[in-house]
Amino acid sequence: MKHLLTGTAGFIGYHVAERLLARGDAVVGVDNLNDYYDPRLKEARLARLSGRPGFARLFDAERPEVVIHLAAQAGVRYSLTHPEAYADSNMAGFLNVLEGCRHNGVKHLVYASSSSVYGANTRLPFKVGDAVDHPVSLYAASKKANELMAHTYSHLFRLPTTGLRFFTVYGPWGRPDMAMWRFAEAIFAGRPIEVYNNGQMQRDFTYVDDIVEGVLRVAARPATPDPSWTSDAPNPATSNAPYRVYNIGNGRPVALLDMIAALERTLGCTAQKTMLPMQPGDVLATWADVTELARDFDYRPSTPVEEGVRRFVEWYRAYHGK
Repeated sequence: MKHLLTGTAGFIGYHVAERLLARGDAVVGVDNLNDYYDPRLKEARLARLSGRPGFARLFDAERPEVVIHLAAQAGVRYSLTHPEAYADSNMAGFLNVLEGCRHNGVKHLVYASSSSVYGANTRLPFKVGDAVDHPVSLYAASKKANELMAHTYSHLFRLPTTGLRFFTVYGPWGRPDMAMWRFAEAIFAGRPIEVYNNGQMQRDFTYVDDIVEGVLRVAARPATPDPSWTSDAPNPATSNAPYRVYNIGNGRPVALLDMIAALERTLGCTAQKTMLPMQPGDVLATWADVTELARDFDYRPSTPVEEGVRRFVEWYRAYHGK
């Protein structure tokens, strides 16, 4: 099967491409290699992919059967200072993907949404049927917009679309702006780590291999209309159009300080901690209810945080020669 994969040079996109290629699928990879973080890391990911059979960077003449759209301008805090990047990449860019799918007979569009869409909602765990009308960052608003845009194309053009709300993905080849990378970098350099909200935060940390498994299972089965959907009591996660939204996470929250402790145990040292207040756009806790994904795709994340942290540190040491 031929997949068009956007964000191929990115963290999750790279891992998805590896899995697709390993099983013999063709991958048409697309990315813009922007400088949100060091492009050399993105180039290193691509270098590992570009020699694999079935991988192409250009897609003008390709006819993909499935599109996995993972490209986006990431980061909550960055959206406070560079809002235009989110309008350009996350909204205009997604519109281009939708139009490409519409006009080229794509069988299924799977796209990355985010747990950030839950915004000001504090009822845990987060359920896909919850209202997500109060985003607290422009990044979150752009992801909510993607879900609305996808539904429009599913309704008007019967394009099967499935949105996946990712929850705090981590692991090898991660992004330098992510907490685990920043903490490891500071510890190796002998600097204090910056811990927001005095560490009183929880995240549904999800290892990247578990995320990839979920993405591939979803991609293989196009969304279909929900026969139980009714306009009198509309379920926001399904539709009478071929449209679905799922949470994809570990399904169990981990205290930020517990994650830091796991990192300290793996590194064999204690981090110096600078406690800071809550940052604008952040939320106190995330916790994915993955009931629907488990029911429909037998999704069972299996990597405990301790093991995931160990694998990340092994990769980080090797990549940086530490």
